[in-house]
Amino acid sequence: MVRSRTVWACAALLTVTLGATAMPAVAAPAAAQRAVAACPTGWGSLDKSDFAGTSGESVTNVRTGRHDCYDRFVVDVPGASADQLGYAVGYVDELIQDGSGKPIPINGGAILDIRVMAPAYDPETGTATYPGVPRQPLPGVNLTGYSTFRDTRYGVSFEGQTQFGLGVRARLPFRVLQLDGHLVVDVAHSW
Repeated sequence: MVRSRTVWACAALLTVTLGATAMPAVAAPAAAQRAVAACPTGWGSLDKSDFAGTSGESVTNVRTGRHDCYDRFVVDVPGASADQLGYAVGYVDELIQDGSGKPIPINGGAILDIRVMAPAYDPETGTATYPGVPRQPLPGVNLTGYSTFRDTRYGVSFEGQTQFGLGVRARLPFRVLQLDGHLVVDVAHSW
């Protein structure tokens, strides 16, 4: 009787041990597949634009954020509706300042030229609504620890458009989202 209990206890312990070691080997690939599948694909790296009508609102801020699959660049244009927030975003060999035609030095393996169809000033008074200084890094933006973003530059606000430069690690896929009050540019960490 004692021997029978010992055999059953050993069998149960062996089953639990084998089951516990076998489970992570099966579960780990599924978890890894979910993590990979969760990252967006198919954005592409070609120019993207929508020359929607202008809202008459002005750029007030730029901020960035880090996400698991991409880095995010957000231009705040309070009061602008998504369907009136025009933009043109694309990779360029060199960032050229609107109006002056001067090159703007920017670090990174690739450069995104981001243009928002909204001024960074009040059109009626000419008063600046965004504190950017042409050719300088964007105020209040710290890219330490970002996977994709390397550098930022303020181009200029010229003829109702505002230009930003974004230095990224390499030419990577990106998407542009028009939201009420915000233009969002997400750059993927990988293809």
